[in-house]
Amino acid sequence: MKKLFILLFLAQIAFGQNPTSKGGETVIKIVYGGDLKVDENKYPGAKIFSKTETGQVRFEHEGMDLWCDRAVLFQDRNWVKAYGNVFIQQGDSVEMTSEYIEYDGDTKLAVSKRNVRLQNTDMTLTTDTLYFDRNLQEAYFTTKGVVKDSATTLTSIEGRYFMPKKKYQFLKDVVITNPEYTVNSTRLDYYTDSKHAYMYGPSTIKGKEYTIFCKRGFYNTVTEKGYFVKESRIDYDNRIINGDSLYFEKSTEFASATNNIKITDTINNMVLKGHYGEVYKAKDSAYITKRAVAISLVEADSMYIHGDRLLVTGPPESRVIRAYRNVKFFKTDMSGKCDSLFADNKSGITKMIRKPIMWNGDSQMTGDTIFLISNVKTEKLDSLKVINNAFIVSKDTLGEGYNQVKGKNLYGKFEENNLREVDVVKNTEVVYFMYNDENEFIGINKTICSAINLTLNESQIEDITFFTRPDGVIYPDKDLPKNARKLRGFIWRGDERMYSKDDIFDEDDNNLVLPVIRGINNAIDPLEEEKDPDDKKENPVAKAKVVTPKKKKVFEKKKKLTAQPKTKNNAELKEQ
Repeated sequence: MKKLFILLFLAQIAFGQNPTSKGGETVIKIVYGGDLKVDENKYPGAKIFSKTETGQVRFEHEGMDLWCDRAVLFQDRNWVKAYGNVFIQQGDSVEMTSEYIEYDGDTKLAVSKRNVRLQNTDMTLTTDTLYFDRNLQEAYFTTKGVVKDSATTLTSIEGRYFMPKKKYQFLKDVVITNPEYTVNSTRLDYYTDSKHAYMYGPSTIKGKEYTIFCKRGFYNTVTEKGYFVKESRIDYDNRIINGDSLYFEKSTEFASATNNIKITDTINNMVLKGHYGEVYKAKDSAYITKRAVAISLVEADSMYIHGDRLLVTGPPESRVIRAYRNVKFFKTDMSGKCDSLFADNKSGITKMIRKPIMWNGDSQMTGDTIFLISNVKTEKLDSLKVINNAFIVSKDTLGEGYNQVKGKNLYGKFEENNLREVDVVKNTEVVYFMYNDENEFIGINKTICSAINLTLNESQIEDITFFTRPDGVIYPDKDLPKNARKLRGFIWRGDERMYSKDDIFDEDDNNLVLPVIRGINNAIDPLEEEKDPDDKKENPVAKAKVVTPKKKKVFEKKKKLTAQPKTKNNAELKEQ
């Protein structure tokens, strides 16, 4: 009893001598010291406090309160070590618990160890070791940290928490888990109030019906909306969307892309390319413009369809392609132009509307409307229809003239994707340059009849059959005037023919000025002004990277929290 009285008396003396400042810096105040003792051998110059039945040991320093079961206070250094059930409270915003803490009142730097738990508003951070800078109001860890709220868990090997901004900066092996999605990233910034995440480095977001990849991006973890740049990609239903910039909304099942877009239909072996595109999952549709092209596999060859606008709709088994304005298509053995095009995968019908023209080999075909019909099983061209004002022109390969056939309608049949037979019906006319087997010129056949059947070989007329009262004459070259060798409506458009897939684009397509994508070479987070993390000279990741005390760089030009009194012994080291 006498011993206890002496200890309490000494504690009261110590409290009565508690200074308020030390060299201009506020000292750590003792609010409740409990039992007091000194041990000059073990802790020279220090006071040792222990909890009592009345309560824990308690200190206060500039708005922060600290409770613990046992503490060692070095008043001359304004430094305390606290052990057992440590609890720190800073205003209404920060609460932290741990098994051990070191706190420097001069630098206001703290390190907490073992079962560290930082509570801030509606999120909790747990880790093994946490560094806390009260001057900057920043906490950071180099051991694995786990941050939780009501629905989401975030983990990272290394991270920093900026309290004024309510922002976490996770720097290594970041994982976000939520019942609706998971996020993996090499570096990620996360705001606790808005639940916004900003990714810097290779990242993957996997939802129930989508997967997103990027090297930089923004993601709202509440609404599941996002903006992604730098090698970005969305796997969405049966489509893969690539682009310099991607936008995604889960609630509306909508995604859009800007610059160097590629939308891959994995079921129908079709690819859409352009510089702006939209995908509507619920409507099974995709829209693309700005140097837009649809590429589909036809047998072993690719068909390229270009238009100012492309619209692809319908489920995979009955997908439809619509192209509008300045439509052009190219295939190695066929090309064409029109104002609008409609292609139905289910029926195999492609319809060319308004001023259509098509080349099959060297044969030029025009009419009011052109239909191409494919065999949906073999994916080979089966037949052709030209409705109203059908006109076929091919250059005479042995002379300077043009073979011509015109009529109301035209019906053709393909073999191995080559046009082999053509029927032209109603008010048909022919101008045909004839040669014998030795390719010697015979004359010019000019005939009018009701119907004509043509057999073609390598796009050249091999045989002609006339039906129903043909009226024709074979003219020697000298007897048929030049102006009579062309049927009414004849226009040779060979200079418009496309010989490669690049020919489907005009000058405007090739000289597009693409918008600058925000976030590739500047901060994707509008609240930050940091430079590109890929720029090693000004790398914010490197700036934020925590240097451990072992490297002796944590508190540069400040007293190190791990510094011990000048004399240490094994017992003290064991306590830590």
